[in-house]
Amino acid sequence: MKLNSLEDVFKDQLMDLHSAEQQLTSALPKMADKASAKELKDAFENHLETTREQLDRLSRIGDEMGMDLKGKTCEAMKGLIKEGEQIMQEGGSGDALDAALIAAAQKVEHYEIASYGSICTYAQELGHDKALKLLKETLDEEERTDKQLTKIAESGVNKRAMRA
Repeated sequence: MKLNSLEDVFKDQLMDLHSAEQQLTSALPKMADKASAKELKDAFENHLETTREQLDRLSRIGDEMGMDLKGKTCEAMKGLIKEGEQIMQEGGSGDALDAALIAAAQKVEHYEIASYGSICTYAQELGHDKALKLLKETLDEEERTDKQLTKIAESGVNKRAMRA
């Protein structure tokens, strides 16, 4: 897609986010399986459900705009997931691996926060008020997930990994 206007950028980013969220629905169950801390497993499983809801929101925006969101691959998410898969393949002790999984997950969250922040700005500028409401809801969820992961790390996983 040629990017000749902010509307083109908005649509391109919608497709990119749709791909990113789809890829994440495949990665999160694997991360939950590898996590040893119950709170981290639960966080990954809960975020999987949230991610499915986010995909639904993106699809609703696409439907309203009369566009198919498929056909683009989010290369950034592909790379972040590949990095997470490498961490899981390397293995290690439970707490240290959990700390590494949290870092990998937070890289994903920070990417999503940046992406949703940008697309919210575009939606606002373009007057896509319905889309903006849905996108802000997702942005808020991504920020909460990032904070939750930090809390899990700081409340025990990192300390236990230091003693391992």
